[in-house]
Amino acid sequence: AIIPTYFPQGELLLRSTAVALPIDVPDVAMDGATLLICLCGLVGNGAVLWLLGCRIRRIPITVYVLNLAVADFTFLLLMLTSSLLYILDSLSCNTFPFFAYLKSFLLPLLLTHNMGMYLLTAISIERCMSVICSSSPCGHRPQHLSAVVCALLWALSISVIAAVAVLCLSHQHDQCRLALISMYALNFTVFAPSMVISSILLFIKVQCSSQQRQPRRLYIVIFLTVLFFLLFTLPLSIWNFVQHINISMGHSQVVFLLACINSSINPFIYFLVGSCRRRCSLVSLQVAFRRVFEELADDTVCSDNATMDTLSPVC
Repeated sequence: AIIPTYFPQGELLLRSTAVALPIDVPDVAMDGATLLICLCGLVGNGAVLWLLGCRIRRIPITVYVLNLAVADFTFLLLMLTSSLLYILDSLSCNTFPFFAYLKSFLLPLLLTHNMGMYLLTAISIERCMSVICSSSPCGHRPQHLSAVVCALLWALSISVIAAVAVLCLSHQHDQCRLALISMYALNFTVFAPSMVISSILLFIKVQCSSQQRQPRRLYIVIFLTVLFFLLFTLPLSIWNFVQHINISMGHSQVVFLLACINSSINPFIYFLVGSCRRRCSLVSLQVAFRRVFEELADDTVCSDNATMDTLSPVC
């Protein structure tokens, strides 16, 4: 396989087609599973984009979730393309270099992967601070803070990847490796710990809170989303990091498959948490999503003259 030394994760996306090789059935099966998961995830995240963008009242938390869906949708779209091309390449008898064009996918994959981590960290910290400072008046929170934070996080993610691209695509291998290691060090020392600590504090504060009215469905969603991120997506960062310090650890397709599962599972978390009440029953996707976020809307939008008629009443 053709694996650039400055992009070790290219093992998944860049493969040589110069020599005809027998079909690798496990690899094709793995990419087939990745393709199916990506298709399901694209449908789910597409539904999130449509509902939160057009059908559900816009509140600060939905701005974060909407941006997270954009990042997950883009990641899945890139992974879907790479998996599909690899399957076509494996089953094809010709020697057309499908993967010669996929090197450019690596940087957008890193961009969307990092952005997911940044957004989950912002969600955890924002909700943690909101619960801890719940005695403060609602007016103290700037109206467009969520949109500003998301814009800054996109700018940070793009800036980090741009710096990596300048060094790596210019074939400065040592500088490229240093830039990638620095990027993962930022993820592991700043964002991942902040996400975990704020989620733990949020859980403790909610459990110890004397307030009866808490948006518990939303907090369950946050807990599950962070948990699945740590289980399914963090291994991709760890795998990439250890590759750059010259330690071999497992097969890249496995960690990318896990990352696809994480990017696909969030819409199903929203639906399952929103559809279950005292007696579990399936409801429409739109009603389930509104149930997750409507509790927070009541607590967040204090002294709001607008009524809640855009939200479905809880059945």
